[in-house]
Amino acid sequence: MAEPSTQSRVFFQSPSKEEESQPQRKLGKFTVRYDRKDLQRRLDIEEWLDFQLHQLYGCEEEEIPELEIDIDELLDISDEDQRSKLQEMLHECCKPTDDFINELLIRIKGLRKMTVSQKK
Repeated sequence: MAEPSTQSRVFFQSPSKEEESQPQRKLGKFTVRYDRKDLQRRLDIEEWLDFQLHQLYGCEEEEIPELEIDIDELLDISDEDQRSKLQEMLHECCKPTDDFINELLIRIKGLRKMTVSQKK
């Protein structure tokens, strides 16, 4: 065991009266701002899309063929490419899809693409 004179010592200071009188600062929370209008509009489009697909295929959700219409992907391409991509996706549908495609393209006009941070 070491001699008392060579041992390290730790001193604790109690806060001064000035520090005690200042209220402790709370840590801020990080928040992400969402544009509620855009989110609500996107939700409305997705609900409409789901309903319309059920109408087009005339079946329950489990029976709809594997079909994923990504709104952000559509927003990345030109109007003509959007139309042809949707026609290609819906080629198995027995009912006419032109009205559905036209309405969807009208609904997504002006919609902004969501960034990764907005999707979370």
